[in-house]
Order: sequence, then structure tokens, then C-alpha cells
Amino acid sequence: MHFEFLVEDLSGKKTLEILVKKIIDKEHTWKIYSYKGIGRIPKGMGEVNDPKKRMLLTQLPKLLNGYGKTFAGYPDTYQAVVIVVTDLDNRVLNDYIRELKDVLEKCRKKPRTEFCLAIEEGEAWFFGDL
Repeated sequence: MHFEFLVEDLSGKKTLEILVKKIIDKEHTWKIYSYKGIGRIPKGMGEVNDPKKRMLLTQLPKLLNGYGKTFAGYPDTYQAVVIVVTDLDNRVLNDYIRELKDVLEKCRKKPRTEFCLAIEEGEAWFFGDL
């Protein structure tokens, strides 16, 4: 199986690089992509965004559509999943999950996707365990 992690910042990427090596077997592959902040979910799927800004939620519709097309071309024996990792920040949990799932539902070809939300800041969780 292949895992594509999308995280909102570099500190999240660094944390996942440490954790993923410990929890995913060597037979699986993975990549972690960090963004320059969380951004916001665009109003429409066709909304044009500045790719230089690299904000995770701002780019999410385009990213999930791209993954859907790419994963659809994989053989049935090769599974892949997108894992979107963000902090909840000041959002209402159920509303935020619904917004994220709405983005996925609007994709023509839906990639297998999991949304992982840190209820407290990810950095607080990480440093609390040191």
C-alpha cells in the first residue's frame, strides 16, 4: 500500500517522518508533503488559487481531484490512500469534518482519503510526550 500524507506545516512533516517509520511496515511506501499553513477551503471547486501560496485547504480540492485521477490508474493490486492531517484550531469538529468530506464528495474520482485532526495543536501533543 502507498500512503500520501498532506500536512499543514513543516513541523507536522518532521513529526510524521519520525512516527511513520515506526508504524508503517517497510513493504509499504509513503510520501509526506508539507504546506505553508492551513488556508481555507475554496467556495467552489473551480476557484483559481495562487499555487505559490501552498496553503493546504486552499489547494485541497485540486489535490484530491489529482489523486483521484492518479489512483484510478493504479492496478487493483496496488492500493493507495491520501491522509490529510490538520489541527482543529478554533473550528467546530463536526462542521469541519463535514466541510472536508464535502470537498472529497465533489471529486469526479474520489481517492481513498482519511482526515486526521489534531484536536489540540499538533506541536503541543508532540512536545507533551518528550
